[in-house]
Parts: sequence; structure tokens; C-alpha cells
Amino acid sequence: MKKQKMLTLIAVIAVIGVTTMSLAQNVQAESLVPEWIKSNAGWWADGTVDDETFLNGIRFLIENDIINVSSESNTVDVDTLTIGFIPVEKADELTPKAQSLEKFLESKLGIDVEIVVPTNYETIIEGMRFGHIDGAFMDTGPAWITHQRTGAEAVLAELVAGKVNYQATVWALADNDSIHSIEDTVGKRVAFTSITGSSGFVRPMGTLVTDGHVVIEDGGDIVALESALAKNFESYTFAGGYKAALELLLNDNVDVAFGSDIAPQQYLELEDQVKLRPVTTIGPVPSHVFMVSADMSDSTKNALVDALIELNYDERNYILKDLYGAEALVPTTTTMHIGEFGTFIDALTGLDQVILDSYNKSK
Repeated sequence: MKKQKMLTLIAVIAVIGVTTMSLAQNVQAESLVPEWIKSNAGWWADGTVDDETFLNGIRFLIENDIINVSSESNTVDVDTLTIGFIPVEKADELTPKAQSLEKFLESKLGIDVEIVVPTNYETIIEGMRFGHIDGAFMDTGPAWITHQRTGAEAVLAELVAGKVNYQATVWALADNDSIHSIEDTVGKRVAFTSITGSSGFVRPMGTLVTDGHVVIEDGGDIVALESALAKNFESYTFAGGYKAALELLLNDNVDVAFGSDIAPQQYLELEDQVKLRPVTTIGPVPSHVFMVSADMSDSTKNALVDALIELNYDERNYILKDLYGAEALVPTTTTMHIGEFGTFIDALTGLDQVILDSYNKSK
């Protein structure tokens, strides 16, 4: 299992002297991470790179001080840590599960841990900005926006179904031979999932913009983005989800549907799956992350990360799975895990606030 492989990798790193891992979080250090290291991480997650190759990349990061290691124990230099959770409409349903994590962290860190289950991400962002929230579990888009606005950093990524990402994909009818690449979707009838969908809009539209196939006129707001959609596609629709977008494609209402690589298997019967073909894989969409505030000391950050990684092990893994269904938490940095995806959010003018508003459960 991939989870077991990850735990083995962590154990191997410990053997070579890593008892506490502190990932370089500042921009200067992150800019030193070579592209081949980032590629290795993605390929390992996809199963196309073996464990030894992945470990060699980790060793490179350690030997070149991009990942700092220390045999010294880390001490928490605060009396209380406040942890935020992904906004939900019914906080009372998540709170009992979050309290299990709260009790575990208190026992490991020896301090009070408070949980916050807000109804919107603005609460977490402002809390991190003004020192009221120290760390938070976050979706990819809001995590990038929080990083941009407050300097908070991603230190852990969720492992789900053995991967830290899934693939955004362009889908067409099997008998449609007119579309061979993402740029071929320009001028066509297209179905996105939603304007905040990671694989169903942000990654494909962001790729079209950053690669120069679609131009967003000056304006810097959501109106400019909507105008670009109207100008560059024969028609476009936000279907509301993977299944709805694929059904529009099957019914020949659109030429293209954007979504994840496994959406047809998840939502369609086999007889409909064979009617579709994946035109191209656009690229990875990263999993949820755990963010820490820019003001958290390295010592406290390292102690918190070490404690959260212990949730990977069998006797405590239920705490993590109960929260969001993740199998494990693996060390990462903002640049390595969500940096590329963040460039697509930045390229789609006005989308950042739309993303935050979409998570506002109080509306």
C-alpha cells in the first residue's frame, strides 16, 4: 500500500539521522528546490517513480539544506495553539471529530489546544493575519490565497488513495476526432464543473491563460474573466459537478467536459464510460494541506508537524481518517505542493474572492 510505503520512507529518513524535519519555508529557500525534485514527487505519487529514486531526492534536499534536519528535540514556546478546520455549515458534526485531534495534540505537546470550526475562510485568514489562529487544515485554493495574504505556509499535505494529487483531464466523445489538445478546446462548446472547481475549471482555464491560448483583458476582476470565457468559447456552461458535465458531453450538448481523471469511473455506467475518451491530462491538482501561520517559531512548528505525522500510524490513524478521509499527512512546502496551482488562481482575475465566497457556509 502507498500509505505503508510512505511510512517506510519516513522510517528510512529517521534512520539516516532525521528525528525532526523542518521544511524550508521562506521564499529564498523554496526557490532552490530543483524542478527535477518537484517532478520526482509528482511521479512518485503517481507510481511512475520508485521509492529509491524518491528517497534520493529527499537526500538531495537534506544534503543541500533545503530541508533542515536536526537531532535536537523541539520545544513548544507557546501556552496555547489554535487550530482551524475547513469551513462547514454544521460545525457540530465536525467538532466531535476535531476534539479527538485536540486531545491528542494536547497530550503530545503538553499545552492547551483550541479548535475553531468556522463557517467561512475569511475567519481563518484574518485569524492567521492577526495571530488568533496558529494552524489550519485547508483546501488548496483557500490555502494559496491565505499564503498570499498572510505569509502562512503549507507544511503537510494529505495523502488520499495513495496520492497527494489527482489529475485534471479534458474529456471528449470517443468518436470526436477534432480535439487533440487543451488548446483545441478554444472555440468549442465546453462544460466546466463550477467556477471554483479545481480540476473542472481552475486548472484547465488557468493553463489556457498561462500558456497564452486565452487572454484576459485588463480589469483585474471577475467580469474580465467572464468576458474572456464568452470571447474564447463558442459556448460555456458551469454544470455543477463532474457527473453533470459528463452527461452534457454524452448528450452532445457540449464538445468538451473538464474534470478529473477518474470522474467517468466514479459517476458513469460502463456503457457510457466507453463513449468517452480522455483527450489529454492537463496536470495535477494538489490535495488538502495543513497550514501554519507566518509567526509560528520553527521550534513550535517542528513539534506540531512531528505530532501530526504520528497520526499516520495505525493506533491513531482513525483520528485523521475521521476528519477528512485522508490516509496520511506527508511533509511538504507551499511551493512544492500548491505553488504551481496557485499560479493558475493568480492568472484568473477576481477568482480568489469567488473561491473564498464559495466556502462561506453562513450565506
